[in-house]
Amino acid sequence: MKRLLTILCVTILFTACADKSASKELGFTINKSDNQALYTAISNWLGTPYKIGGTTKKGIDCSGFAGVIYKNVYKKTLNRSSAEIFKKDITRIERSNLSEGDLVFFKTDKGNTPNHIGIYLKDDKFVHASKSKGVIVSSLDEPYYKKAWISGGRVK
Repeated sequence: MKRLLTILCVTILFTACADKSASKELGFTINKSDNQALYTAISNWLGTPYKIGGTTKKGIDCSGFAGVIYKNVYKKTLNRSSAEIFKKDITRIERSNLSEGDLVFFKTDKGNTPNHIGIYLKDDKFVHASKSKGVIVSSLDEPYYKKAWISGGRVK
């Protein structure tokens, strides 16, 4: 049943993206050349509530989400916190060089290290676990994320 629901969600997502109104809502169109495994994986998590320290569908935090997606899609294990991933797992890249699947890092508090992470999709959109809305797609162009931006990162 879960597999059928996943296939249905992905089919709806891909079909919806062909529709201009749905594409406008998502902010981008999914093409055959895009990483279908990535979009299938994230479609399974969209709407999952935020829970600090969480790594399940009952609740997940931003670094837990990045870790689950990277393990399932890319077969790579990431450190558990945004700061550790930033410090140990990536090569920094400029925003202008981001590619699908790269990580994006933000500092949303008063600390000196990244405390929020997302996965870049395309067209300046990224997926992440938001404290207020759970797993969602957001834009790097939103003022909040522009101000909090630290760097992009490509996993080593």
